Amino acid sequence: MLPLSLYVHLPWCVRKCPYCDFNSHGLKGALPEYAYVDALLKDLDQDLPRAGGREIQTVFFGGGTPSLFSASSLSRLLQGVRQRLPLAADAEITLEANPGTVEVGRFAGYREAGITRLSIGVQSFDPLKLEVLGRIHSVDEARHAAAEAQAAGLRNFNLDLMYALPRQGLEEACHDVAEAVALGPSHLSHYQLTLEPNTLFHAHPPALPDDDSAWEMQLKCQELLAQHGYAQYEVSAYAQPGQECRHNLNYWRFGDYLGIGAGAHGKLTDSSGPVTRLWKMKHPEAYMASAGTPAVLGGVNAVEGQDLAFEYMLNRLRLTAGFGAEEFEAATGLPAAAILRPIEQALELKLLETTLEGWRTTPRGRACLNDLQGLFLPVESASRRVSA
Repeated sequence: MLPLSLYVHLPWCVRKCPYCDFNSHGLKGALPEYAYVDALLKDLDQDLPRAGGREIQTVFFGGGTPSLFSASSLSRLLQGVRQRLPLAADAEITLEANPGTVEVGRFAGYREAGITRLSIGVQSFDPLKLEVLGRIHSVDEARHAAAEAQAAGLRNFNLDLMYALPRQGLEEACHDVAEAVALGPSHLSHYQLTLEPNTLFHAHPPALPDDDSAWEMQLKCQELLAQHGYAQYEVSAYAQPGQECRHNLNYWRFGDYLGIGAGAHGKLTDSSGPVTRLWKMKHPEAYMASAGTPAVLGGVNAVEGQDLAFEYMLNRLRLTAGFGAEEFEAATGLPAAAILRPIEQALELKLLETTLEGWRTTPRGRACLNDLQGLFLPVESASRRVSA
């Protein structure tokens, strides 16, 4: 049986950032904490038959800005989860936090509520870059948030950083990494700013570094992270030994997860093999009104055959660790023959390399990840993309 995680979406933020394409909504009026927690628990009740009583290994509160919610609300929600499903004694429970919403003592309250890990959205230590990115926090508040996490005993925390920011140079990108490392996080997410559809930045693109400059930033920042003991284990994730994000690893290894909250997605594998993806209504008010009824579902989709093989590879190829035929078959229920032809192509292109266990993505493959993943597209999907 595949591991099971729980994703909880808390969709409100103080102000939506111009690069953000997540289901987040600027807060207007009072935060409906109590009503939303009630809705989340009703939503979970609806998903219980799909969970089959399995133990939850990890919980992730994402958003939006989950740190807008009080420790008491998160505690009530986690208590409700434990009443409905077994929660592993060593469960990793992560909360995303915005430095601009951190008050003195708030992280200590989160720890008492059951939070074991924080993910703090810093993005940059340059005041001008923060302003361009629409962030509501200052550089000092980012430093304060890291110090608060450590003071609260939450030493397992991640800092989010972005590079290739508007008008950013190599020295500035490296300075951000140096500032982040100095704060002592156990984990760093370091990813390139991209202009996603349906965002303000996509409609009004800022001046970004060219591809060669962005690549140079990535390589130099990776060197700095490695020098400070942060090993890359995924395309955009770096961790000190043993501090990898277990929740995200479950995604990338194609594990199962429940998704509750406005717009949350879930992926579940039946004991007989079929994989189902489902998602909830996106708008918070409509979600709260329909939680606990079948109407809360935004959609359900069965994933089969080559689509299933592609989805596995889409996730698994992001990891630096290798995979083998047995792992693929256990996660998908498909024979390894379903991926052997594109694997041969990837080996010829030096995007994959052979290991004792099977295969792993090469540095070249990580640099050309979209091309590597595209080799596993179902034939019909690939032909549609070519003709589009």
